[in-house]
Amino acid sequence: MELKKDSNAVSIDMLLIVHSEKRRAAQGAHSDRQADPGAPPQRRGGLQGVGNGIRRWQKLERNELHGNLVEKQHPQQTQVITSYDNQERRGWIGVVGSTRTLGEVQGRGLLLSPKPTGTQLTVEVHPQDAMPQLLKKFSLAKRFQGDKNGNTRPRQPGGKDAHAYPWDRSSLKSMPLDLRQFEKLDTYASQVTVKSGLDALVSDLLQEAHSDLERVRAIWIWICHHIEYDIEAAQEKDRQAFKPTTILQTQKTNCDGYAGLFERMCRIAGVQCVTVPGYSKGFGYQPGQSFSGEFDHAWNAVFLEGRWHLVDSTWGSGLVDSTTSKFTFLYNEFYFLTHPALFIEDHFPDNKNWQLLKPPQSLRQFENNMYHKSEFYNKGMLSAHPQTSIIKTVNGKVTVTIESCAPTLFMFMLNGKQEHGLLSLRKNGMKLDVYPPTVGTHKLQIFAKGNSEIYSSVLEYTLKCHYADIDVRLPAELHQPVGPSWFSEQMGITKPSHPEPVIYTSDGRCSVSFSVEEGISVLASLHGDDGPVTEETQRRYIFQLQWEKRTELKVQLPHAGKFALKIFVKKRQEPGNYIFVFNYLLCCTNSKVNWPVFPESFGNWGQENELLEPLSGVLPANRNVPFKLKLHGVAKALVKGQDTWPLTLNREGYWEGSCSTAGCQEVYVMVLENANHNFYSYILKYKVNAQ
Repeated sequence: MELKKDSNAVSIDMLLIVHSEKRRAAQGAHSDRQADPGAPPQRRGGLQGVGNGIRRWQKLERNELHGNLVEKQHPQQTQVITSYDNQERRGWIGVVGSTRTLGEVQGRGLLLSPKPTGTQLTVEVHPQDAMPQLLKKFSLAKRFQGDKNGNTRPRQPGGKDAHAYPWDRSSLKSMPLDLRQFEKLDTYASQVTVKSGLDALVSDLLQEAHSDLERVRAIWIWICHHIEYDIEAAQEKDRQAFKPTTILQTQKTNCDGYAGLFERMCRIAGVQCVTVPGYSKGFGYQPGQSFSGEFDHAWNAVFLEGRWHLVDSTWGSGLVDSTTSKFTFLYNEFYFLTHPALFIEDHFPDNKNWQLLKPPQSLRQFENNMYHKSEFYNKGMLSAHPQTSIIKTVNGKVTVTIESCAPTLFMFMLNGKQEHGLLSLRKNGMKLDVYPPTVGTHKLQIFAKGNSEIYSSVLEYTLKCHYADIDVRLPAELHQPVGPSWFSEQMGITKPSHPEPVIYTSDGRCSVSFSVEEGISVLASLHGDDGPVTEETQRRYIFQLQWEKRTELKVQLPHAGKFALKIFVKKRQEPGNYIFVFNYLLCCTNSKVNWPVFPESFGNWGQENELLEPLSGVLPANRNVPFKLKLHGVAKALVKGQDTWPLTLNREGYWEGSCSTAGCQEVYVMVLENANHNFYSYILKYKVNAQ
């Protein structure tokens, strides 16, 4: 009977049992009741090729195999190691015994090796606790090599390895870490190159590593920065497992190869490591997906500081673009010693003990639980609600909230577009109200910016909409965020008159004001989906006033409906464009609303000026129209139509007067800024209705 795993497999050809006479007599009838000690170990399964080039580890207790070979046994037991090559019929038989099992060869070990003819045996006598010289000649030597403490069989995870669920938010790691301590080591390990082979590579990596943790870190960094995910291999169902030597040559592999290489390098470094197979929510995963059949992923567990910890070097190395199916190196720290309560969100091992959780989760829980992508935690997110990946609308609406550990910028996409939602920022998180436009299934993605300049996807939901509220139609130009927040304060806008994101107006008019930091210019525009609001007039329905350190925006809507009032800012002394800060959603249901645009203002319209009347930018024909303005820093003011009409300064500081609109199409307000000059500047322009 044979027990094989690969070309370097361990197999049983024959066993040589050496007993002393004392032992034989002592065992007596007891040995008759035992199973035949010469029977080979029962086969538990092996690696099987599956889709995407991933191999399934069936429940082969490799640790049990290692234990049968080299684990310390009861003094009266015999340990046997045997292997052979089918083609050349070469083999070796090792018998390791004690003073009570080997009789005259006290405290020694025997290694017997038949020559290729199979007719002679070579016997090696070696110390019981030493590695046989013949064994060292085989590639199996490293497989059985123990760690630096002489432990050759990694123990199974136990109670002290289990972390209480749920995550306590204190750290993303399963052990206390200060990543700054790895800066020098990471730089060194990422720059090590492959020379003669795996042993030499590990030896080079360990030059700067002085503990098991640092040894594991150096190996992790090297693999994540040098081994590329082989997409073609992952798609070949019958592809054989990658050997470490092949991986070093091509520097490409699938997840099985990543895990195997990581385990092999850790073993060489003297650190206990095992490969863990299971299911994953990786490339191609859909929320709510069920898992069955063969496993699709493999990762590792390493034994550090008295307990097991989880790593995934495949996902730590980069990602596959879903549109191009191309791999990109993008280091992800999250999957190094990940806290088990977070690791279980996208990794489900075949053996529940490798969850390292108390209590462990079921496969059904794994399938139904909300999947927070690694960037969710990398960007500082703490929690999200709802906590299920598939959510149903209530009266055509879904609300999603996220809590973060620091102020964070968010955005969302519904079916690939930034529409049909209200996203408002909170001091530590955000709130999103989504109104799907149609009945059916919708894909909702939420992105966060964090400390980087790039928005990354952190959450994905599937929305089930059974009723679409057609009355809740939001403007396509309503971008995120909606309403003032910590971000608008950061950009120089504080103390808003309307802290909420939505403003309701019954007559189609409203006034919004806020404080503005010194040196900041504000620009506003109005956007709607229907009616006469065009690019030319989107700022004409807003009239901006400023006094002291507050800015007021007077808004008149052209008709009933929903509009986005966008707010932009810019530092006056700096070049460049205005930056979008936030917008309000203005709502009016009064169908009689039909306000005209405000008068057009020019650059000479001062920041401290104030217009009382006329506010309408369109004047009636053949009328005397009163004017009242507060103008600062001017010597004279006048209104020019068909004729010129001077304005006078009253005791309250307002310039007043009237103008006839007869015989003209446009009316201008003009000022003389210096009494010694003769040049008047335009500051306001009105249109006159046709007769």
